[in-house]
Amino acid sequence: MRKRFAVIGFGAITEEMVRCLELRGELEALGGVLVRRQRLAEAQHKAAGRFPVVDDIAALLDLQAGMVAECAGHGAMREYATIVLAHGTELLCSSAGVLADRQFAAELAAAGERVWIPSGAVAGIDGLLAARTAGLRSVTYTSIKPPPAWRGTPAERLVGAERTTFFEGSAREAAMLYPQNVNVGATVSLAGLGLDRTRVRLVSDPAAGGPLGIIEAEGDFGSLRFEILAYASPRNPKTSLLTAHSMLIALREGVCFSVQLSDLTTVASP
Repeated sequence: MRKRFAVIGFGAITEEMVRCLELRGELEALGGVLVRRQRLAEAQHKAAGRFPVVDDIAALLDLQAGMVAECAGHGAMREYATIVLAHGTELLCSSAGVLADRQFAAELAAAGERVWIPSGAVAGIDGLLAARTAGLRSVTYTSIKPPPAWRGTPAERLVGAERTTFFEGSAREAAMLYPQNVNVGATVSLAGLGLDRTRVRLVSDPAAGGPLGIIEAEGDFGSLRFEILAYASPRNPKTSLLTAHSMLIALREGVCFSVQLSDLTTVASP
């Protein structure tokens, strides 16, 4: 394990991380978990004394973890990220889509230099990171999900019994319109050409067996294409099971990449 870490949130992602750490005999690496005050008693019961559970960000930072992993969604990033960075602690962000908000990115940049991004529920991030210095010219990310996955989003009234492509635009636009559904698209963009130059296509397909992500890229290096059908966590159908494991491999082995926050506040040229 690279360093002792703390976690924001105790939902499906953190539960899977705890399960895996315990199986490996590495639970001592988890310095503590932050939850909402109304969930404190429940979370402390789940933790069963194996690691601290707190309801205050200052108390989490007092645990002196080398890195804080955000595993609780966009709202948690907006509430706690600037505090973590201003404290001088490194931040691993699972909710990459929130970085599409330039005003929020500017607030983060005023507090710290960078955040770290895991690969999340997708493959091929290492290829994109290499390709961006090898003449990368175009990147498209396509997200194909069954209609129920788009409930509660602006697409809900646009999808039905037929396969429908209801959005095509930049990764920044996609993340702003579908904040809970395009974290992977944002991760792909941050690893490659950026939020404004990466194209995202969102598709509803009743025949989809689960969330299918497709990365296509071209450039001087050649071309690449990755597909991944990422099954949902049995604890939370809105969360990919792979996400928790990508967080762990980032924390255990350093398999993640950094984003300079100052780069997120400007519009890239086409």
